[in-house]
Amino acid sequence: MGTEPQDSDDLRLFHTGEHACGYWPERAARDLVLDPRDPRLRHWYPHALGWGFRRSGDIVYRPHCAGCRACVAVRIPVDRFVPDRSQRRCLARNANVEMRVLPAHRTAEQLALYRRYLASRHAGGGMDGHGASEFDQFLIGSWSEGRFLELREPSPQGPGKLLAVAVTDCTDVSLSAVYTFYEPDLADRGLGTLAILRQIEWARRERRRHVYLGYWIDGHPKMDYKRRFRPLEAFDGRQWHDLP
Repeated sequence: MGTEPQDSDDLRLFHTGEHACGYWPERAARDLVLDPRDPRLRHWYPHALGWGFRRSGDIVYRPHCAGCRACVAVRIPVDRFVPDRSQRRCLARNANVEMRVLPAHRTAEQLALYRRYLASRHAGGGMDGHGASEFDQFLIGSWSEGRFLELREPSPQGPGKLLAVAVTDCTDVSLSAVYTFYEPDLADRGLGTLAILRQIEWARRERRRHVYLGYWIDGHPKMDYKRRFRPLEAFDGRQWHDLP
């Protein structure tokens, strides 16, 4: 934990120390973190999403790097979203995929899929050794109102093959996409895109206003997919506005 608390009447914030940037390895990064010991963190979290923060395990943070503002918090305004041609094709290609929203409790099947995904997509990145405890610490935490959105192959005899899991936080007015992992051998089916489209459907069905997608970085190849969800709102540090 950092050493620079910023006190207010209602909330304590901390700067972390410098650490390697998860997106640009040659850069040093710092985060602004809500006090993880504050018992009101569950209460503050929906507000923090609107301030550009994000959750990882029990930590609610926002990048706050010296001389760099590359990470931009983004969200989808559910009522205004219209899928583009490519997204409509993704929905049609996966029309028979079944969706289930479950409590955030790890299963052996989910853990096995998570580990296959990390081994394929993040080999050597520090996460590929994750096991059950890391899964729980990173994706579930101790206080979040999370759900697991499962995508499965259809089956007349109970749940079909697990294709993807979208870890999703729920608040009264929004959903937040925490992390998605899917079958790496089926990348051509666009399961990551499908998971976001199903989260939007879920939010619309329950009259939630936004789906938060975490951070977008202009020019970063792993972030380009977020720009395909339009309109997309970005937080400039003070207010939300449409990305051009």
